[in-house]
Amino acid sequence: MGVQGLTGFVEERGVFFTDLRVRDTKLVIDGSSLYHHLCFAPDADFRRGGDYGAFAAAVRDFFGVLRACGVAPFVVLDGGRGAEDRKLATLRGRAAEQLRAAHGLSRGAGGCLVPLLTREAFVQTLGRLGVPFVQCFAEADREIAGLANCWGCPVLSLDSDFFVFDLAGGYCPLSHFQWQSVRAAGPQGCYVPARCFSADGFCRHFGPLSKALLPLFAVMNGNDFIGLEALEAFFSKVRLPRGCAAGRGGKHLRLQGLLNWLAQFEEPAEAVDNVLKYLKKHQREEIRELLCTSMEDYAPSDVNLEDFFQNGCYECEAARKADVPQWVLDALAKGMLAPFVINALILRSTFLRVQVENMQRPSAHSTTLPIRQVIYGLLLRVSHATEDASPSKQTNEMPVVYEFDRCQKTLKKTFVQAASLPSDFCDDRFPLDKLMEVNGCHNRSQLTQHFTSDTKIVATQPLPCSH
Repeated sequence: MGVQGLTGFVEERGVFFTDLRVRDTKLVIDGSSLYHHLCFAPDADFRRGGDYGAFAAAVRDFFGVLRACGVAPFVVLDGGRGAEDRKLATLRGRAAEQLRAAHGLSRGAGGCLVPLLTREAFVQTLGRLGVPFVQCFAEADREIAGLANCWGCPVLSLDSDFFVFDLAGGYCPLSHFQWQSVRAAGPQGCYVPARCFSADGFCRHFGPLSKALLPLFAVMNGNDFIGLEALEAFFSKVRLPRGCAAGRGGKHLRLQGLLNWLAQFEEPAEAVDNVLKYLKKHQREEIRELLCTSMEDYAPSDVNLEDFFQNGCYECEAARKADVPQWVLDALAKGMLAPFVINALILRSTFLRVQVENMQRPSAHSTTLPIRQVIYGLLLRVSHATEDASPSKQTNEMPVVYEFDRCQKTLKKTFVQAASLPSDFCDDRFPLDKLMEVNGCHNRSQLTQHFTSDTKIVATQPLPCSH
């Protein structure tokens, strides 16, 4: 997630941070922020597919520093897009931006683009180093905040949403975490100089403002789940303290004005009622529901990550409601399955990561289409019996997964039919929740036969692209 403009607003003032010596503590790390931060080194070359050796070395150096300072790291990674898929529009926009960056890099221009296998290299390196990590079912922010509050330790990230969470141990932005400048402190040992943000000091500065109103402030300003368009009528009519001038600095003035305006209220419900007064009557209940639903993204999570790190058990109510088999959830949590799998299973949709390549040629992902079709078949259970049906019946009955991939220099949505598999994989003996019970040798033999047989599915081409 991320709150629009909030990082710049907080950094511009600077008074909300305190100096912190990080040593002899647990530290909950936002894994997605960390691997992006380490990947974007000043001397990184993004035009040749990624220097994974140098990246892995940076990961080793980072955790070596933490170990030397007595810091116990616990890495938490984002998982899939979630059953409600509320960030789809945001993710499509980001994928289009990445495609533009990849095109520029392919033509010799500058820019940054996370290499295709960076996440996998990060997870592998964590495993080799013995660093505890978990991959969540969906967005990890709430679970990161919950674990940090359970232990009373800081959060390390680059996500502006952590300015909004009420964190007992505070939030350390990676941009202020000087792990390459470790300092010694006599008999107490070395430490990492850092700066820590506290929501308490932030709220005292504005009003005082109740911390319970920070989630409403975040969603009213706009984040990955809600845009400002829904509330433009409010901002166009309300008189915000300190003004909200347009032009340079105008966005930060609006942030400051909104914080001062919210400070007059004690509870979110009271503030929401006052927001709705500025909207047309027929819009009010819809906007109320939108605001209240979005504020829940900052509420405590029901997932107990402490239990996972102690006992290896990952329990998630959202996954249970989506009927995700426990072995799939366990494998996802341990990094043995990529988020791609969970997205295909519950959303029948996936984004194929953009990479630097010749944009006039087909996407490199087209070479693995038959493999992905088999994965979709295993997840969605398609029997060979449907192959014998008429073409029109096949189209209606074969499960379809829609993939976002590039078509030359444009992001396109392509509908891909799942492969129909040997009956052993699709009958009642081996439903998805018992798939791992299939004999390993028999499993490989059947799949090998499937790939080498002259079946129609292996040669299947995706249906035409659509926007």
